[in-house]
Amino acid sequence: MKTDIVVIGAGLTGLTTAYQLARKGRQVMVVERMDVPGGQIQTHTEGDFVFESGPNTGTISYPEVAELMADLEKISNGKCRLETAPDASKRRLIWKGNRFHELPSGPVSAITTPLFTFSDKLRILGEPWRKKGDDPNESVGSLARRRLGRSFVDYAVNPFLSGVYAGNPDKLVTRYALPKLYHLEQDYGSFIRGAIAKAKEPKTDRDRLATKKVFSAVGGLSQITHTMADYLGSERLVLGAQQVHAIPTDDGWLVSYLNKKGEDKQIDCHQVVTTCGAYALPKVLPFIDDDTMRQVNNLKYAPVVEVSVGVKDALGGDYQAFGGLVPGCENKQVLGILFPSACFSGRAPEGGALFTYFIGGVNHAELVDKTDDELTALVEEYFHTMLKFPVHAKPDLIRIFRHRHAIPQYELSSGERFGTVEQLQTKYKGLTIAGNLRDGIGMAHRIKQATDIANTL
Repeated sequence: MKTDIVVIGAGLTGLTTAYQLARKGRQVMVVERMDVPGGQIQTHTEGDFVFESGPNTGTISYPEVAELMADLEKISNGKCRLETAPDASKRRLIWKGNRFHELPSGPVSAITTPLFTFSDKLRILGEPWRKKGDDPNESVGSLARRRLGRSFVDYAVNPFLSGVYAGNPDKLVTRYALPKLYHLEQDYGSFIRGAIAKAKEPKTDRDRLATKKVFSAVGGLSQITHTMADYLGSERLVLGAQQVHAIPTDDGWLVSYLNKKGEDKQIDCHQVVTTCGAYALPKVLPFIDDDTMRQVNNLKYAPVVEVSVGVKDALGGDYQAFGGLVPGCENKQVLGILFPSACFSGRAPEGGALFTYFIGGVNHAELVDKTDDELTALVEEYFHTMLKFPVHAKPDLIRIFRHRHAIPQYELSSGERFGTVEQLQTKYKGLTIAGNLRDGIGMAHRIKQATDIANTL
C-alpha cells in the first residue's frame, strides 16, 4: 500500500491528526493495535448508565477544541454534540477530617474555609509581593509551599495534582507539568498579579472560544473518537494491527504490521506520526539506538484503577458538584471521586447517580494489583463513609478498569525527553513523535497538538 502520511495510534491524538489531515485532502492512514478506535477514550452503556473507562472530562482551554467539536457536529448531522457541565457542577470538594469541604471560590469562602490554616490565609494575601524563584526545575510542591504555604499545598495543590496527574507534587516539575503557572511567576512575579494581567489582555473572537468550561459529548466521549473514525473509514483506518514498526527508507518510510489474519502488511509513505505511549516506542521505532531511546522512554506513568459506580436511587443525596478530591495527607486509598451524572445529562437514571472512583497513582501503585473483590470492598466502604450512603444501600453498578500506564509524569527527566524528540525529528526527515509524552496530558492538549501537527505537515 502507498499513502502520504501514516499515523500510528488511533487514540485522541492520532485520530484528530488524521481527521484534520483528511479534511485538508491529504492522503493518510491510521494503524492501531486495538480492535476499536479511541485508545484510552472508551464509553460504555449498561441499562440507564453511561460511563467512561478512561478520561471522563476535558476542558475547553484552547480554541482548537471548540472548533473541532463544531466541525464534528456538522459532519455527523448533529450526532456528535459538545456538552458542557452546568454551573452547579463547578463546585470542587476536598476531603478533610471526616467529610468533604467545598474548595473556596471567592474571598469570603477563602477566609472562612477550614481547609487552610489562618497563617497561610494571611500568607496568600502577601503572595503578590513575594520574591520569585530562580530554580528552573523547581517542583510544583516546592513552588506552592514557597508562595502560598504548606496547608495550601496539602489541601489544594496535592489533591488537584492527584486528580490531574495522580502524581506527587514534589516530583512534578512546574515548568513541564504546569507551564502556565510557572510563567505567571516568571513573567509577572506573582500568581495573582499574573492572573490579573492575563485577564486584562485583549482577546480576539477566536480566543474567546476557549471558555475553560468542562466538556464531554452528548452520550459520552466515544462520540468524538468514533465520529472521526467513521469519517476516515475502513480504507484509512487499520484496527487490530500487531507488531507495528516504522523504518526510514531512501525516499520515505516503510510501516509494517501484522493484520488480524496474521498476514504481513506494508505501507510506503513519506511521513510517519507516532502517537503511542513512550513505553511502546522501542518496538515502533526499532532503528533508534538504545541509549537515545532511553532518553525518550524514560517517562514514568502513574498506574490507576478507575471504578464506575452507579445507583438507581441516590436517596436524595446532594451530589451536585464536579466531584471530591482526597489529599494524600488524609491517608485514604482513593485519589478522588468524580460525579459525572452531575456534570452531564443521561449518565444515570432519573433520581440516580453515577460516580467514578480513581485509585492508585504514583504513591500507591500497588493498589492496581488488588483483586476485583478487594477493590469492590474498598469502593463500598467509601460509598458509605465518604459519599454518606446509609449502611443498607448498595451500588447497582460497579465496573473496574485497570490502567498500568495511565498518566505520564512530567518530572525532571522531561527536559531530556523533549530535547531528544526534537533531535530525532530533525535527524529523520518525515518523522513526528507525538502523543502525551510531550505538550501536555489533557484532552485539550491532545487536540491542540494534533491540530498543530496537521497544519505543519
